[in-house]
Amino acid sequence: MKTMEKPEQEGQEKQKGSRRSAAKLVQKTFMAKPAEVKEEWIVVDATDKVVGRLAVDIAMALMGKDRPTYTPGVDTGRYVVVINADKVVFTGKKWEQKRYTWTTGYTRLRSENAATRFEKDPTAILTEAVRRMLPKNKLATKMLSKLKVYTGNQHPHQAQNPVLVEMGK
Repeated sequence: MKTMEKPEQEGQEKQKGSRRSAAKLVQKTFMAKPAEVKEEWIVVDATDKVVGRLAVDIAMALMGKDRPTYTPGVDTGRYVVVINADKVVFTGKKWEQKRYTWTTGYTRLRSENAATRFEKDPTAILTEAVRRMLPKNKLATKMLSKLKVYTGNQHPHQAQNPVLVEMGK
């Protein structure tokens, strides 16, 4: 019987030893602080890009999920400047079939298709797509304010030295 107890005790000692070594290897999770976040500006050319695929990449950059310093409650995202927003495309027949619906505040529901909205404001298509992909909280309004969308290929943010990034492949 004594020989049977010794292997159990030895096994218990090994477990204790492994716990000690595991405790030494524990690393702390990095949590970014708002003051530590470095502001970066990127430029995205929207020429001949599909709206949804481009909006996903832009939303990820605004949230900061493409960076290793991502922290859920902190705005770790980049500033995104989109040029040539008037040259985005939809797949299929979405220009005629896609409907944008909103309430008027009275007992009426209004809607229009994508082509009509594009004629009124070409930047609204991409801005709405990105807005709907951001989280639904107060931080999303800060993130959306970092999105700058322009119809031509000129923008007034040259002083921030933005880097051209390929998105929406």
